[in-house]
Amino acid sequence: MPASRKWGPLLVLNGLAATSADWDPSFIDQLASANEIILLDNRGIGLSTDSKAPFDIAQLADDTGRVIKTLEFKRVSVLGWSLGGFIAQILALDHPALVDKLVLLSTDPRGVDAELASPTVRAQLTDTSGTPHEQARRLLSLLFPGDLAESIYQKFGDIVAAARAQLSPDLIRRQVAAMDAWHRAGAGHRLGTLSAPALVATGTEDIVIPASNALALVNAIPGAWLAQFKGGGHAFMAQYPHPLADLISGFLAL
Repeated sequence: MPASRKWGPLLVLNGLAATSADWDPSFIDQLASANEIILLDNRGIGLSTDSKAPFDIAQLADDTGRVIKTLEFKRVSVLGWSLGGFIAQILALDHPALVDKLVLLSTDPRGVDAELASPTVRAQLTDTSGTPHEQARRLLSLLFPGDLAESIYQKFGDIVAAARAQLSPDLIRRQVAAMDAWHRAGAGHRLGTLSAPALVATGTEDIVIPASNALALVNAIPGAWLAQFKGGGHAFMAQYPHPLADLISGFLAL
């Protein structure tokens, strides 16, 4: 009989202006082949309700904690990409009893320890002007390096544009405000108190959250693993879905 290894539930948190429907299917399908996956939409986006009120990262982490309890899981592993990685860090710090392991993708430590994107990239990231197709092309140029971004636009531009057309500019502004507050904070040193084992992974060509942030996280989190994917952009999980899923599955199965 073939041998297999399984690991506990994995809660998956997406990034800025992204919903649970936006994940690369091959990446998620491979993760889901090992065990249960919970794809969560953050407050105000996708299938989640929106109170229209401002929020911060701690509130999003509290939301996530309530979901875990509502689903009656004792503990889960948590994967967070970009903004989702901010939420995952605070969840593990503020609700350690709920978190088994952490997987942090394309994300950064809180406050002054983070290396921010260039002003040009940050302006493009928050720009909601233009048609949905113009927004889609701009977004993909930030998520993927060079010619790959245009190639993906030619294949999937209509899908990305349709998703952008459904987004609320006000919700994006509130998410950006929460991220800006995260970067103004000075509590990155709390990462040294994390008890959950952590895997930190990044693409070497990430211009949204530069790869140096992964090293800063690994230096701050006791015993954290580091993986760098050569040539990967901010959405490197769509460039390397199978190698990344294999790495994550191996880490979670330990």
